[in-house]
Amino acid sequence: MKLYVYNSQGRLVGPVEASRVVKSDAEWQRQLTPEQYEVARGKATERPFCGTLLDNKREGVYACVCCALPLFSSDSKFDSGTGWPSFFQPVAKENVVTEEDRGHGMRRTEILCARCDAHLGHVFNDGPKPTRLRFCVNSESLVFVDRKDLATLADPAAQGS
Repeated sequence: MKLYVYNSQGRLVGPVEASRVVKSDAEWQRQLTPEQYEVARGKATERPFCGTLLDNKREGVYACVCCALPLFSSDSKFDSGTGWPSFFQPVAKENVVTEEDRGHGMRRTEILCARCDAHLGHVFNDGPKPTRLRFCVNSESLVFVDRKDLATLADPAAQGS
């Protein structure tokens, strides 16, 4: 699969060929907290206005809690008033996949990490310009990396990029 990743200089590069991350439920449970597992692997939703990243104003990147794939930049974060971290676009469209979600008697578009299929949240068509999209994401599905530390997200697929 072709994804965008950070190189050892802390720059987003790609698309590069990257391998899928596949683990057993037991492996995910060992890696994640119970709350992270419930949301990212079990497709739950954290309560609104309770997520640790909702009010984060630092500059950096929000990566997948399961596989560290960069997903959203602080440059695209906005206050949607909904109670969840919201972004108007991912760092690269290739890094997020969507599928129809008909759960809870609703019809929504679920967003997932392209590398490990972690549940991130949902995308709606009520966001700001320029995309008019609102990627509504659970804090439990994300890990934040400060801009100065982006090289820590360096992916082996980015070698030489």
